[in-house]
Amino acid sequence: MAVKKQILAAMFGVVLGTAISLAQRNPPALPPPASAPRAEFLQTADQVLADMSKLLALPVLEPLKRSVRSREEIRDYLVRSMRDDKDDAKRHADQKALEALGLIPKGYPLDQKLLALLTEQIAGMYDEKSREFFIADWTSAADQRTIMAHELTHALEDQHFGVRKWEDAAKPSDDDELARDAFLEGSATLAMFDYQFHQLGRNAGAIFDVDPSLLLSLMFGDVDKSPELASAPQVLRDEMLFPYGAGAVFSLQALKASGGWSGIRKVFETPPASTQQIMHPELYLRGVMPVAVSLPPLAKIIPPNWKKLDENLLGEFGLNEVLKQFLDKERADDLASSWVGDRYAIFERQPGGRTLLVIRLRLASDDDAARVFGGYSELLERKDDNRTELLRRPNFFSFETPDGGVFLRCFASECLTAEGTTREVFDAMTHAMGWPDGPTNPRDSLRQPTVTAMGFPRGAAPLRPFFGAPTAPASTLPPGR
Repeated sequence: MAVKKQILAAMFGVVLGTAISLAQRNPPALPPPASAPRAEFLQTADQVLADMSKLLALPVLEPLKRSVRSREEIRDYLVRSMRDDKDDAKRHADQKALEALGLIPKGYPLDQKLLALLTEQIAGMYDEKSREFFIADWTSAADQRTIMAHELTHALEDQHFGVRKWEDAAKPSDDDELARDAFLEGSATLAMFDYQFHQLGRNAGAIFDVDPSLLLSLMFGDVDKSPELASAPQVLRDEMLFPYGAGAVFSLQALKASGGWSGIRKVFETPPASTQQIMHPELYLRGVMPVAVSLPPLAKIIPPNWKKLDENLLGEFGLNEVLKQFLDKERADDLASSWVGDRYAIFERQPGGRTLLVIRLRLASDDDAARVFGGYSELLERKDDNRTELLRRPNFFSFETPDGGVFLRCFASECLTAEGTTREVFDAMTHAMGWPDGPTNPRDSLRQPTVTAMGFPRGAAPLRPFFGAPTAPASTLPPGR
């Protein structure tokens, strides 16, 4: 019990103090500090670096810059990091995708909220561009060693494995990037815990004897004491904490299976390929990979006044977040666990600003697709209160809104959903994927279509299947998937 209290006190400031990857992905170089660090800080940093080098069996390859930064300096650094990390087009696309998925309200001040979260929480950071470790000047002396243990793990990993290049190899998949970030933050969190255990008299590597559920309880018992984090939308809270919580559990199990800290090189050489592997480490250990999924040729189907903002992956983590926003957590976890691949695209109408969201999901089985159909149709109904002309058929669901039609259809082990379009355009998508005709809408004969799909008119012969990659053999899928 005494160990738990001491670990938690130190841990809370670090997990929330370093907790978001946005400022670490492609940081600008740090300017010189306003004041020189004190000799005591430099000595402590050198000692912790030596301790972490021994713990991780990663020799120090080059001298490390160390500094203490004021709140103003850190805020300026974060502003530049956010600007340099993504261009305006990518930030706009992310905002529109989160809104279309129902994860944030329309017009939500996303950049301002992220900056507020980071400014509130950050206590220390390793800057990959300048290869400098800095600590916030408001952190207490009691917390500094723990913060150093976490951030200097990043420094050692960077010296040996080239973290920026390693992370960039995951682009442009947002899901793959989040998975790699989860290992970086998870392994640093795990190393920090092991350092704390060692300070309390335990042997190095004692962290690998800890039950993963206990690890999570030590980390996040009082998260809601953070005002900015407590008031953030659920998706921001979850994405901020995912690399530290799920990442630490993944790192514990992946490294334990590879012999402890000596196996860290193996994970860098064979990185996790999806958030699903992070959430279910046994899939990573068994080599179960996500299935590549392709969208139909939307450029030939969607009218030209719609501009594509982005095309990316939700992953199991993203699908779970969408489901959890409208369904209970237990049901969301169950449905999302059948994910084996996806692809989504977000479009914006020019002019007018209306959005069109298209998602293609590959599930583990036909039965899983049927279950996802039930849950996702319920989600869509809860998402749009202002709906008319609801049509429900086996494996087909649609309704109309002032912003366009909403459609969901599942066939075999796949589901396709489109929000903000017409039945003609949606049918053209499913035809392009080789699906048979969908159910007839009895109201079609009473109205004229408002938009005609381009390239694939209704009634055209179905095209050959447009699957991105063959379905994974059953032997590669986990039980029940």
